[in-house]
Amino acid sequence: MSVHKLDSIDRKILAELQADGRMTNVELARRVGISAPPCLRRVRTLEVSGYILGYHARVDPRSLGFEVQVFAMVGLQSQAEADLSAFEARCRDWPLVRECHMLNGEVDFVLKCVAPDLSTFQTFLTEQLTAAANVASVKTSLVIRGAKDEPGVPFDVVERRLNRDA
Repeated sequence: MSVHKLDSIDRKILAELQADGRMTNVELARRVGISAPPCLRRVRTLEVSGYILGYHARVDPRSLGFEVQVFAMVGLQSQAEADLSAFEARCRDWPLVRECHMLNGEVDFVLKCVAPDLSTFQTFLTEQLTAAANVASVKTSLVIRGAKDEPGVPFDVVERRLNRDA
């Protein structure tokens, strides 16, 4: 990532795009208070600098038939860097694994998984995840319901901190 320093306009652009990545550049420029050409240049710079990683539609898993969401806490036998990297690579190949995070503490990784039904998840769990090389333990928790699923970062917290420190 570039060391491009973000100013308040850049942060406004990021906050607006995080809230609605489909808006036109003209609308974005209007919301952040600049004209369209410099707004587009700033967006391109934010993309090239790695602040904007992509644009995605948020889909409803349940409406698409993915009724089961599970968090799996995975312990590995070895925490050598090569073994950690190999497990991460394996997770990227498993379609049911939507997120993979390495943790510190008793658990090495937490995986967010989705499946159309419990049987599909159970097959993945027994035939792939627990059978994978270097996996010592897996503990799963089935999501009953979600209270919050907010992607991105809280830009209002950043702005309050910057205003306090100024």
